[in-house]
Amino acid sequence: MHDRFAVHELLHRWWFVYDEGEFEAWEDMFTEDVWFTSRTDTGNHPHEAFIASDSRGKADVLAWQREHRLASPYPLRHNGTNVHVVDESGEEVRLASYIDVTSVVDRVPAAVASGIVRAVARREDGRYRLAEVHVVLDTMPAVPFAEVKR
Repeated sequence: MHDRFAVHELLHRWWFVYDEGEFEAWEDMFTEDVWFTSRTDTGNHPHEAFIASDSRGKADVLAWQREHRLASPYPLRHNGTNVHVVDESGEEVRLASYIDVTSVVDRVPAAVASGIVRAVARREDGRYRLAEVHVVLDTMPAVPFAEVKR
């Protein structure tokens, strides 16, 4: 049986240490074979090259995240919401959540992005680590759900 609180806490902690640039904390949060992707839903955002990642392996994921974070604004806040378990099997737990990202403009928090996160946490040596994180940021104009091509 999995510890759902520990899995939720891992995802929330990762966002916090990412925003705060606590690079030394990242090392122990990922599996060696971690797979990290990020992109927009349309694939054609003006900053798509900055947003897009398809990194595999801890060294590549940590390098991309460090470079990306150093080039991003501060303060930056990734707020994970509606985190829930999608599936559990063996040593892995699949999660999904929304994110709302804010920064500060004219001394007031302002929306930067929103999106969907899908992740896999794997239990290794008695604790959970992120084995997959897939971020898709919202950029398409809103339309009635019936018109969405999925």
